[in-house]
Amino acid sequence: MARIYFTPYGVGLGHASRLLNVANFLKEDKTKIRFSTFGEPVNYIINSGYECMNVPSIDFSWSNEGSFSLKNTISNVPLWFKNFSRQVNKEVENMIKFSPDLVVSDSRLSSLIAAKLLGIPSILLLNQIKLLLSPKLDNYKITRVYEKINGEILGTFWSISEKILVPDLPPPNTISERNTWDVMSVKKKIRYIGFISDRNKIPQEKLNEILKLLKFSKTKPIVFFHISGPPQTRHTLIKVITNACKNLDSNIQYVLSEGNPNGAIFPKKMHNNGWYYEWCPIKDELFALSDIILLRGGHTSISQAIQYGKPVITIPIENHAEQLGNSNKTVKIGLGIKLDSKDIESTSIEDAIYRIINDQSFTHKANELKEIAKNLDGIHNVVNIIRSYFD
Repeated sequence: MARIYFTPYGVGLGHASRLLNVANFLKEDKTKIRFSTFGEPVNYIINSGYECMNVPSIDFSWSNEGSFSLKNTISNVPLWFKNFSRQVNKEVENMIKFSPDLVVSDSRLSSLIAAKLLGIPSILLLNQIKLLLSPKLDNYKITRVYEKINGEILGTFWSISEKILVPDLPPPNTISERNTWDVMSVKKKIRYIGFISDRNKIPQEKLNEILKLLKFSKTKPIVFFHISGPPQTRHTLIKVITNACKNLDSNIQYVLSEGNPNGAIFPKKMHNNGWYYEWCPIKDELFALSDIILLRGGHTSISQAIQYGKPVITIPIENHAEQLGNSNKTVKIGLGIKLDSKDIESTSIEDAIYRIINDQSFTHKANELKEIAKNLDGIHNVVNIIRSYFD
């Protein structure tokens, strides 16, 4: 029996979600599977039915207002190095105990190093090859120089894996273009495999059940407020969205998900035709049913919106360069609208919703990208690559 060790990055749930999608397919092979990560994804993975080892945390710092804090993050760099060393040691220990045949990392370098030390083959899922600086520094030439240099250095480290798989569309439609393009050190190993978000076709009977549960009509617009990210970044935005929902036209139906994996799974009634979930167990169904998805700007959420052919409103975490890059690309290709999270007002959210409802070009572009994404089944591509190690 093949033994596979999955190691997603522990900030947000997107990395864990991608590897869970892969693991769920491999269960059919009677494969022995174990995970390791840190933070909120630990319970998320355990609740999904898998063993998960907890390793020391390496996280960014966030301000009280929910934005990325560059100053506090820099001050935590010594702790990062300490915890990174502890992560490597812990992963070596975990791998010796589990004895995997293959390590599959999603944006985790420590597990790649541990696998290399133990002579275990590894593959890497990654849509952030280089670290981008704060957008506040974009006007400085030194910023691009720094990002280029760190991209090549990090690319060298990422390349200790046997394969680098980017869960995205190939150029020119790559959502994570700022993080993945023009890095020479990974050029020979990189492969665009398509999105790894869930793309299973949901039976119409199931969708009808959800419509009945929420008392929604198929003839009226549905908006899904899909909030995710570290806990500190969610609370302020949820308050603003709640205020926006109070002023929406009574014709608009909506669901607000807090994105708390430890929260209650039963909805609470909101103003007019709305529902509130602490943790939404019908996320995929709502992606399929909704006309608009409002999200943070995480790669996994945007990719799932594309796979369901839905236009987006993005509100990236302030100073979160990766989310800002993803969000800017959605605007560039006509998929949606980006709002600034700093001093955001409820009226901005309302206006964006009405604009997408009244301008069908966003929906047309979403459907165009959906057709492109259909030709690249990321989950099956990863599963087939993993299976090739055991054929």
